[in-house]
Amino acid sequence: MMRSVHTLLIEDCAGDVLLMKQALAEGGVSIKFNVARDGEQALSILSDPDFKPDLIILDLSVPRVTGLGFLERYRQRDMPIVVFSSSRNSVETQRALELGASECFEKPSDLDEFRKVVCGIFVKWVVDDDEAASEGATAS
Repeated sequence: MMRSVHTLLIEDCAGDVLLMKQALAEGGVSIKFNVARDGEQALSILSDPDFKPDLIILDLSVPRVTGLGFLERYRQRDMPIVVFSSSRNSVETQRALELGASECFEKPSDLDEFRKVVCGIFVKWVVDDDEAASEGATAS
């Protein structure tokens, strides 16, 4: 059985948080979410040296400290930071990548496509074949 994936989701839209949790539950992915409603809260959460998520998912349009502001200020890069945003601004996307985002995805408006993209992010950035094989070998 796959380990639980610890994720920091930086998202101010409660509906998108719920959709993401539902999509992953339906996909059989075990996720422990911490949610920050803005970039400032995310930086505060990440300042705890004991908090070590496997993945950060970042919306660019969060308040107080924007997604780009978060990327400018957060320098620890020991986990992937995936932008998942409704922003269709290619300049913002390119800047996010320049600031260290691992990849950028546009939030689909179609619910089925939203689920596919969300599950795909976790499969690509957290659950790889080697990990699944080694966990299968060590599971009791």
